[in-house]
Amino acid sequence: MRIGIDIDGVLTDIEKFLYDYGIKFCVESNLEYNLNLEEYDEDKMLGISYENADKFWNKYLKYYATEYKVRDFAAEIISKLKKEGHEIYIVTARNEDGLVGEDYGKMKEFVSKWLKENHIEYDKIVYTEGSKLPYCVGNYIELMIEDAPKNVREISSKIPVLCFNNNYNAKVEGENITRVYSWYDVYNKIKR
Repeated sequence: MRIGIDIDGVLTDIEKFLYDYGIKFCVESNLEYNLNLEEYDEDKMLGISYENADKFWNKYLKYYATEYKVRDFAAEIISKLKKEGHEIYIVTARNEDGLVGEDYGKMKEFVSKWLKENHIEYDKIVYTEGSKLPYCVGNYIELMIEDAPKNVREISSKIPVLCFNNNYNAKVEGENITRVYSWYDVYNKIKR
């Protein structure tokens, strides 16, 4: 089977990152924050302006893209899936650069290096813009592991989705959507 895997929120715990580093940023910047755990976008999740969310990413995006840890057991499970004959496609919107200064234009380099350093095996990286559905269809993805509510809804209209559980996607339900809670849960549900 050809399996698509998102990075942010699936290979990483972006929700935890946004709580930890987002609140740190707000406190250090003397900004009021008001957490809304049901929101996906960082400005709405933290209750800050879009401009301040941009400043947050200007400060922390390189660290997040190059050093933030992979979820427990992700590399182990992906390796098992590869050994069992599955093809792994990393399907990510990280083509939108967002990096500043000397790092501008280096996101794809950072992604490749981060995947290698974290022992994430894959057959191909697919960089997306806008909806991921056409990229999944165009690459013959048979199962997608995703967390972003909009992507889960769109992709599940054509392809089964394992929705990696987060507060911001707790209300996303529907046909072709199966909720998963860990990488071992991903493996178990693929095996079944």
